[in-house]
Amino acid sequence: MTKPFPTKNLRFFLTAPSPCPYLPGKRERKVFTALDGFDAGPLHDALTNAGFRRSQNIAYRPSCDGCDACISARVPVERFEFNRRWRKILTRNADLTRALRPARASDEQFKLLRRYLNSRHAEGGMADMTFGDYVSMVEETAVHTHIVEYRFSDGPKRGKLAGAALIDALGDGLSMVYSYFDPDETRRSLGVYTILDHIQQARAAGFAHLYLGYWIPGSEKMDYKASFRPLELLLGGEWRPYEPVQF
Repeated sequence: MTKPFPTKNLRFFLTAPSPCPYLPGKRERKVFTALDGFDAGPLHDALTNAGFRRSQNIAYRPSCDGCDACISARVPVERFEFNRRWRKILTRNADLTRALRPARASDEQFKLLRRYLNSRHAEGGMADMTFGDYVSMVEETAVHTHIVEYRFSDGPKRGKLAGAALIDALGDGLSMVYSYFDPDETRRSLGVYTILDHIQQARAAGFAHLYLGYWIPGSEKMDYKASFRPLELLLGGEWRPYEPVQF
């Protein structure tokens, strides 16, 4: 269980409204605070448990006028069941090798990220990301962060990077900060595979949760997160089991 952390002396700031990247016609605002100093680790744990996400040395949470669509989601890894669909995706990617790397950006990673962004998120907020931006995203961290690299172990792409995930290690779980993959490998479902593999990693390490970030009902970009059941959502300040509405 994450230990309580005193937050009353923190300074929080609010961003100006900007177009929402997930829900057309909506405007988003974020409340944020700094993550630095010797207390960054336990502070990060407490804020993540309260629905914040990390970006470099900042912890942020949506604070939009008249909208609370963004819901923090996490997987209770011990209760997660690998059904037939999940097992097929794991088998499909059994030829990939996994390696944990320090939070250091590489040119190879960035080239794959650019291919991914150009293919999947050409109009997104990261579309103009430079290598310097990527270095900041990966290396500016005051908490326990690492990169997981996945590589092809066979075939014409042998040894090449198939995907990567930027991961924070918390007191009670792993938090998926950002992941990307080879956009040409559509059959593999690499984005889903990365989540499944991290559920396995979190379970093997004895963690209770895998934090997936925000799930946004009604956003096609976020629909996939609701399929990782049992799922827990942060509702009314409490983590509760996700219960799909039945019609």
